Amino acid sequence: MSRPASTQTSPRRMSPRWFVAGDLNGFFGLVVDNLSILGFIAAALIGIFGMPADIVFGRMFPGTALGVLIGNLLYTWMGRRLAARTGRDDVTAMPLGLDAPTSIGMALLVLGPAYAGLRQQGLDPEAAGIATWQLGMAALVVMGVLKLVLSFAGDWITRVVPRAALLGSIGGAALMLLGFLPLIETLRFPVAGLATLGLLLYVLAARGRAPFGMPGVPFALLVGLLLYYAFGLAGWAPGFAVPDAAWPAPALPWPSLGFVEGMPATLPYLSLLLPFGLLMVVGGINVSESARAAGDDYRTRDVLLVEAVSTLVAGVCGGVAQTTPYIGQPAYKHMGARTGYTLLTGLFVGLGGMLGLVAGLVQWLPVAVLAPIIVFVGLDIAVQAFQSTRREHAMAVALAFLPAIAYLLAIKLGNPAWVDPERLAALYAQIDAGHGLPEMAALLVLGNGFIITAMLWATALVALVDRRHGLAAGTLAIAAVATLFGVIHSVHPTGALVVPWTLEGLRGAIALQFAGAYAFLALWATGLAWRYRATSAPDPGERSGAD
Repeated sequence: MSRPASTQTSPRRMSPRWFVAGDLNGFFGLVVDNLSILGFIAAALIGIFGMPADIVFGRMFPGTALGVLIGNLLYTWMGRRLAARTGRDDVTAMPLGLDAPTSIGMALLVLGPAYAGLRQQGLDPEAAGIATWQLGMAALVVMGVLKLVLSFAGDWITRVVPRAALLGSIGGAALMLLGFLPLIETLRFPVAGLATLGLLLYVLAARGRAPFGMPGVPFALLVGLLLYYAFGLAGWAPGFAVPDAAWPAPALPWPSLGFVEGMPATLPYLSLLLPFGLLMVVGGINVSESARAAGDDYRTRDVLLVEAVSTLVAGVCGGVAQTTPYIGQPAYKHMGARTGYTLLTGLFVGLGGMLGLVAGLVQWLPVAVLAPIIVFVGLDIAVQAFQSTRREHAMAVALAFLPAIAYLLAIKLGNPAWVDPERLAALYAQIDAGHGLPEMAALLVLGNGFIITAMLWATALVALVDRRHGLAAGTLAIAAVATLFGVIHSVHPTGALVVPWTLEGLRGAIALQFAGAYAFLALWATGLAWRYRATSAPDPGERSGAD
């Protein structure tokens, strides 16, 4: 009897391996994600707004990288704990890194404009840069506190919101923001970018083998780098330039009270920061469901708590971009990664950010070569949204993709290099008799709050498909209220929250029409609920006869 008992309990006592071959693929993928976002932050703040490079690399980057270190270490521990508890050797840790949409938003909508405003007030570049850095710290603390408070509602939301809504909303974001946008960056240097993408699809999607026994992802990136610099140095790549070879000096991210000094400056930006934090909570819930669908059952509350803690640590220590669990956990599982890749990534990004290594690499690794792996992750997540939901809910998944398309277009149209801001404002308010609201207004309003919009749409449709009309009515009523306050369909072009009784003119009309539509549908679903309840109620005579 003792031998079978020993055989049954031994898998649970086995310590999971620290590293497997697939961890190297996952490491390169996760590092590339983080480096590409850091590269964008640097390009925006230094290249567009002219912020001093030593403040970005020496003050903002170390604390930001520390948040990645803390979060990945905690997720590594969670993955190893799950593997030990279940006796499985295929558990993949939750990947954590810098959030792309809100990092872009922080750079372009908060930090950059704040720095430009301080310079217009007469502050020298150094003083304006320090004040902007403190604003970034305070903004991260604000978002971290919000995420910490909301993390305890994660399990409840997972039980209430259907899988099609959770995966569909994040699938649309993945396809548009992680698939299409990086694809454009890939094609800006077609030889290197397209070649890298093709090789990555071969080794990851087609499960082909790289030559010489090399791991697939490093092989594809190495080929891309060689092509990029070979064609660039030969003069065959328009827009190529050799990076500055100066590497930043090491800088340790010590805790400081700089965020306290920057807190008053966050007040004008709260209408942006609070939705940023809320979106990360929603995203954390979605990625927990995504990992659960892939076979790794992490508790949603724990995933969100780690996200909140790492964001708070980064903010207190000088970071300016919030961390989040990445939506590509199943993609990393398909790469063969387990728990070693998050440990390697945390150490590389965290220590590299402090030693100046990350800042140096950001200058030398071209986005065209880094972006293809993000494209693969986006495609993988979009596919999973359909594969991991019931067939009758597929329409809800597809419906959830549509708001992300509007947000993608809004990102590009909001770029001053594409459309002049004054021209954009004019298009937003341009009324064409007989054609309803301005097309630009409809586009921007649909894109604002797109993840929450997608979740509400998909939840309502799933409820109707399942004949749960009361849930559909409640979801649509929530959408009506959320519209009035700009949580979804914000009538402010930047997506900021609004106070409904202060809205006038066109913006008030837009908010009223969207909210009115949801209110009508909520009433209609309520009527359906009463109708089906009445028709499905048992006949009193039949009930008494049965007794």
